[in-house]
Amino acid sequence: MKVVILAGGRGQRLRPYTDRTPKPMLPLGSKPILAYILNNVKKAGFDEVLLATGFMHDQIERYFGNEYKGIRIHYAVEEKPEGTAGSLVKVKDMLDEDFLVLMGDQLTTIQLHKFYQKHLENDAIASIVLKEHEIPIEYGTALIDGEKITAFEEKPVIKKYINTGIYALNKRIFDYIKVGDDFGKDVFPALLRNNEKIGYCLTDKFWVDIGRVKDYEFYRDLMSVSELYHELR
Repeated sequence: MKVVILAGGRGQRLRPYTDRTPKPMLPLGSKPILAYILNNVKKAGFDEVLLATGFMHDQIERYFGNEYKGIRIHYAVEEKPEGTAGSLVKVKDMLDEDFLVLMGDQLTTIQLHKFYQKHLENDAIASIVLKEHEIPIEYGTALIDGEKITAFEEKPVIKKYINTGIYALNKRIFDYIKVGDDFGKDVFPALLRNNEKIGYCLTDKFWVDIGRVKDYEFYRDLMSVSELYHELR
């Protein structure tokens, strides 16, 4: 079973931390972000990873090599950004069954093997892990119908489902992917237009995208304190 990890982004929103370090290699405690992702992959029983790298890819290759904790690692280097979906084109010939796609800048405790199994059972061309997100409105709101107000809501909470960027894909997905494509903007809308089945798995597990400076600094400090706690106790 194979997992593709997209680890080639420039990480502009994380500058200056990413000026000399690729985003997946930013340290959290004593390990880079990518190490936590690979640890979760290992727990799930996947034994082969395809790393789509780009910016300062040599740092990733030097740290992880061709094997990490029993996981075989292959590299596909992007000379320029090719889109979240377009990045898969380089590894297409290495994929012979349904596979997972993970982002190289996320932390999660989601049980990947259960998600993968549900995807297979649903017989979908693509499956997405979704996480409920509540958006509070700070003001009282009014509901209207035509020319009149029908009801009031005091500071309601809107519920939406976040696309976590964790995907399970059938190899037929490549019929809908070209270099430069983005999953959310291009590929998934194309699947819906063609009446393809997109499944989902709703999770309440921990998940965070380390995409902004404040997020990185928070979890970096949290991990450092946690490691110190375990050393001192």
